[in-house]
Amino acid sequence: MAVETFLAAEERQRLLAQFAEIAALAGGLAHEIKNPLSTISLNMELLAEDVSGGDSPRDRRMLKKIVAIQQECRRLEAVLEDFLKFARVGELELADCDLNEVVRDFLVFYQPEAAANGVEISPHLAPDLPAVRLDSQLFRQVLLNLALNAQQAMPRGGTIELQTRLHDGRVELDCIDNGCGMDETTLSRIFTAFYSTKKAGTGLGLATVKRIVEAHGGRIAVESAPSRGTRFTISLPPAESASELQ
Repeated sequence: MAVETFLAAEERQRLLAQFAEIAALAGGLAHEIKNPLSTISLNMELLAEDVSGGDSPRDRRMLKKIVAIQQECRRLEAVLEDFLKFARVGELELADCDLNEVVRDFLVFYQPEAAANGVEISPHLAPDLPAVRLDSQLFRQVLLNLALNAQQAMPRGGTIELQTRLHDGRVELDCIDNGCGMDETTLSRIFTAFYSTKKAGTGLGLATVKRIVEAHGGRIAVESAPSRGTRFTISLPPAESASELQ
């Protein structure tokens, strides 16, 4: 067991070193992209102001093209931000946390968004869970990405259940929705970076979730079927076990 623990710790350190290298490269790439992108966006705003008062067919055509470019700039900015979140997963600030408290704090933040979209939140949090070692801000991104994914699967509203429990010595969290579900093809690629079935999706939300969970020494699984909803299950080691892997 000691040898297995040592090997697991060594593998985790290797992965964290790789994550840090990717994060550094991503930061440099982001800087090179964000500056010219911001300049393009600003110039598009100025051009839109110049032609917005015109009534000629030419002015209307120009404004339509400018608006299209502005939309693409915003889309690229969203892709860039999601990529940075994906790449910077290795930068963890870990502390012993009560997973239930992390979930409750997230629900206070997310409840207005849920209500505005006709989504009911149903938490079922098991008492007396052992502490887990989390970067609570980063793990909140996991909860947000899962909640938004569920919300998008229920365009007419629905229910998201968040359940915690202790199972086989690990702390587990379920995020369950009663939305449209996924077929086997989608399920097989759901955590692949840049894969998305959504028109405006970056394909990095669930890939980021998986990387964050694994950076915490955890695992994530998904069960789904068309018209039958989706269940994501996150399994985390308790704080004592996690500290052995640091």
